[in-house]
Amino acid sequence: MLIEWPTKYDRSYLPTPDSRYWNQELETMDPEEREKKVILPKLQAQLEYAYEKLPFYKKKWEKAGIRPDDIRSLEDFEQIPFVVKDEIRRDQMEVPPFGSNLGVSRKDLARVHGTSGTTGKPTAFGVGKGDMERIAEAHAKTMWSFGVREEDTMFIGSFFSLYWGSWGALAGCERLGATAFPFGAGVAGQSDRSLEWMKEVKPTIFYGTPSYSLYLAEKAKAKGLNPSKDFGFRILFFSGEPGAGVPSTKRRIEETYGGICIDTGSTAEMTPWMSSCECEYRQGMHLWQDLVYAELVDPKTKKRVPYGEEGVTVYTHLERTSQPMIRFWAGDISIWVDDPCPCGRTYPRLPKGIYGRADDMFVVRGENVYASAIEDVIRGIRGFGDEFRIIITREKIMDELNVQAEPTPDVDPAHVPELKVKLEGRLKTQGLRTNVQMLDPGTLERTEFKAKRVIDKRNLYEEISEQSGSFLNAPTAHPEERSDEGSQE
Repeated sequence: MLIEWPTKYDRSYLPTPDSRYWNQELETMDPEEREKKVILPKLQAQLEYAYEKLPFYKKKWEKAGIRPDDIRSLEDFEQIPFVVKDEIRRDQMEVPPFGSNLGVSRKDLARVHGTSGTTGKPTAFGVGKGDMERIAEAHAKTMWSFGVREEDTMFIGSFFSLYWGSWGALAGCERLGATAFPFGAGVAGQSDRSLEWMKEVKPTIFYGTPSYSLYLAEKAKAKGLNPSKDFGFRILFFSGEPGAGVPSTKRRIEETYGGICIDTGSTAEMTPWMSSCECEYRQGMHLWQDLVYAELVDPKTKKRVPYGEEGVTVYTHLERTSQPMIRFWAGDISIWVDDPCPCGRTYPRLPKGIYGRADDMFVVRGENVYASAIEDVIRGIRGFGDEFRIIITREKIMDELNVQAEPTPDVDPAHVPELKVKLEGRLKTQGLRTNVQMLDPGTLERTEFKAKRVIDKRNLYEEISEQSGSFLNAPTAHPEERSDEGSQE
């Protein structure tokens, strides 16, 4: 089936509107046949290209004693060493600005994106013109899978900046032929104006972060608007946060807006990041393995885990000539399955989404805790607002888990203590000993981007203790070694 690499697509092609699939043959193919006829040939071509064109990989693989022609199967592929974010940063410091794996000339670059660099040197993403076309194609076909069609209007309520998410949504929307409404976010007063525009234009598709959609709904209700009646979204899709894959958050968004909530997204490095996305049946994100090859590996043995087990996400581009990532250790935690989906697609799925992003897990008293698990509990209790914060402190040698939450404005103040007790009880059944602090509605900061809900103050205690000659000798990471960037599309 594979004739050339990288794949060239017919940009005039569109399925008929009533078709469930963009490419039925490929999407419903027997998985073993797809691996043999499509994925492995693409993978071998990608490896050969990287070895011949990119010093970053040639040096890395020669050090490991591996050549592309050693890889004759997907099992052989597990010999390829992982790529981690720190490697990319170091390489870009040595060969600025894009490192030694750019792969295309400056005149062939279409875009420069990157990370914010809030915790150190930013990572630059150079994207070639051919890759931009393939990214648009990939996003169009995955958007098609959850129901976007030419007659739709897509409201893009997210930053147009270095952040990949908004641009990726726009590229897919335009390739699919839908009407783009790139409203953006982040400018003073923009959220208020967005409510007016959404009411007037009546876009049918929403893209942003789950946090921002709930923030907009809160502002709309305060103005006497009903998000489900006054806006009319039928599909809301999200990336950047685990929220859309958290059951109680998904329910809250769908009940608030009256549309279906779709979870999408891997990482910025792995664009087309929408190669992980839910279909219209919303039974977990499909991994479109013929676009980006995904593995779940055991974090200790570094071996691929069987379906039905939990592992860490590792991704490999199959169609990138500029800055391809090969066995990129994204570090996000999920479970994958290969059981049938009602949509008929035969890709593996993440039935619980990404429930433990690399920046979403923290350890309290020896237990791994995920912010998304606490989010699911809070948003599953009627009477709580959408915002919360998790603050971890250390008193002497004991970690303390503190949760700040708000009631909705319509809750009688006399009932707030009951909510506090209920939340502490629900969290206790999850094995979490917490101190819940109830705040007045509207106290916690709202965001138009990704919400930062975990504040870890333990290092502050350790640093003070070390300076005062405390008996505590717990190591504290150098600030440049800490990272709160995590996964961002």
